[in-house]
Amino acid sequence: MGLCLAKRNHDADDDEPHIELTGGNVHLITTKEGWDQKLSEASRDGKIVLANFSARWCGPCKQIAPYYIELSENYPSLMFLLIDVDELSDFSASWEIKATPTFFFLRDGQQLDKLVGANKPELQKKITAILDSLPPSAK
Repeated sequence: MGLCLAKRNHDADDDEPHIELTGGNVHLITTKEGWDQKLSEASRDGKIVLANFSARWCGPCKQIAPYYIELSENYPSLMFLLIDVDELSDFSASWEIKATPTFFFLRDGQQLDKLVGANKPELQKKITAILDSLPPSAK
């Protein structure tokens, strides 16, 4: 399992797009309003939200990104979000993000579970546990 503990200084190279971090059914959140909109949409549709607080410069974030994208395609009953902790630093701080990646599982805006670090087996295990706890009609 890997994780990044602190923000590093920004270089000119940090202006690269999120191409390697998003794709599939992963929604990039760039504003607090965008976050609120997606959470409202998930609540309305009865979906669990899986929010990935990540950073472009974080090696483990980049390593788990293709897997996160794959999960988003395999589990359409979940809503997959990506939040760049540098772009939304105040918002990320409000979630007490101490390391990246940090994954939150949310239902109706309330935290169900959390995973810190790029641990693929544990992420899959938590998704399975969350889905197993839902009634059959919600899966």
